[in-house]
Amino acid sequence: MTADAARSEGLAPAGAAAEPTAGPEQDPGPEQEAAPVRAGRRRMWWPAVLAAVVALALGVPALVAGGTSASGSSSLTVPADDSPEAGFARDMATHHQQAVDLSFIVRDRTTDEPTRTLAFDIINTQANQRGMMMGWLDQWGLSQHSGATPMAWMKMGHEYQAHDGSLMPGMATNTQMAKLRTLSGRDAEVYFLQLMIEHHKGGVEMAQGYVDMAKNDVEKRLAQSMVVAQTSELGLMTDMLKERGAAPGVPAS
Repeated sequence: MTADAARSEGLAPAGAAAEPTAGPEQDPGPEQEAAPVRAGRRRMWWPAVLAAVVALALGVPALVAGGTSASGSSSLTVPADDSPEAGFARDMATHHQQAVDLSFIVRDRTTDEPTRTLAFDIINTQANQRGMMMGWLDQWGLSQHSGATPMAWMKMGHEYQAHDGSLMPGMATNTQMAKLRTLSGRDAEVYFLQLMIEHHKGGVEMAQGYVDMAKNDVEKRLAQSMVVAQTSELGLMTDMLKERGAAPGVPAS
């Protein structure tokens, strides 16, 4: 949603599962958040696993029912390895993983409740969505990684130039993630919000790109929900920056 190629993928460069990186251990914060914070740091895998199980139990039957024959009966199909369905699932899982990593970092760098709440929401939402997408790929019998250029399935006519661990539009670089780990308090909040605004912009573009070409209704609904939720969060984060006397736009390192 790990800034080098392997961690930015959230899998291996092509998709092997990876644990998100938490910042240094600190006090968990307010008493009511202590348990979920510790659980989120130490057991990051559980929401993804739970989401994958839910996807397999509920979402996949609809996902693999593709096309309708002349008689009106559905024929069971699975997406091709180079399809937009597979490409979106892989690439958005990678994009989501970095969002989760950035959120873990800032939760340990500030005591500000609005920032920590936003980070916790991103961690839970995007880890669950990532688990669903990985579960779908597994159900389809497809690898969770691919040698294809990220976002090539969108057929945009141009390729994003990956650099310093940033594999797709909006993704932070290794240098930017390292800088966030050195900040604290208001400085960490502002830099996180600036990075996450760019991250969400890239995520919305990719999700809308899939919506426009989707053939699986279930996956399309998930992508559409990402567009709606992340667009709303863009407004929230812009307001949060204004409250801190800052504006969107990542400063040059």
